[in-house]
Amino acid sequence: MRLSLSLLVAHGKFARRMGLGPRSRLDMLRNLLTALVRHERIETTWARADELRFYANKIIDYGKCGDHDEKAMKMADFWLTEKDLIHKLFKTLVPRFDSHDGNYTSMYQIPNRENLDRAKMAVIEYKGNPLPPLPIKKRDNDKTLVNQLLLGYRLDNPLPSC
Repeated sequence: MRLSLSLLVAHGKFARRMGLGPRSRLDMLRNLLTALVRHERIETTWARADELRFYANKIIDYGKCGDHDEKAMKMADFWLTEKDLIHKLFKTLVPRFDSHDGNYTSMYQIPNRENLDRAKMAVIEYKGNPLPPLPIKKRDNDKTLVNQLLLGYRLDNPLPSC
């Protein structure tokens, strides 16, 4: 068998390889999406949250078609493993996002997991949830080289008063 470069190219197949195969990946995403709809904020690894974000937005888009739409009900029935959450999706989450056009989720990076594998962690949540807001750590940008040079320039050349 001759090795060629074409064997190494994915040819349009783009998905993170999570779990033990495609079925395992789907089951994991379904469980994460069910937890996100139930709790409206979950903590998971960054890769899983980034992959989940697409499906969390898509199920709201399908939900906007209404609970009488057959395709919307099939999608909700497939993706939500706990069937009591279908009512919450159509009666609570979808009306909250009627005025929104696109991104319904927020994703925040949190400190890496210490005890196991130092995995990059994230919190993903639906916007407008009733939970208290997460504290966002602002970066200290005063110490960058450009800002230090600008500060020095402002100190050397004060603005003239009128």
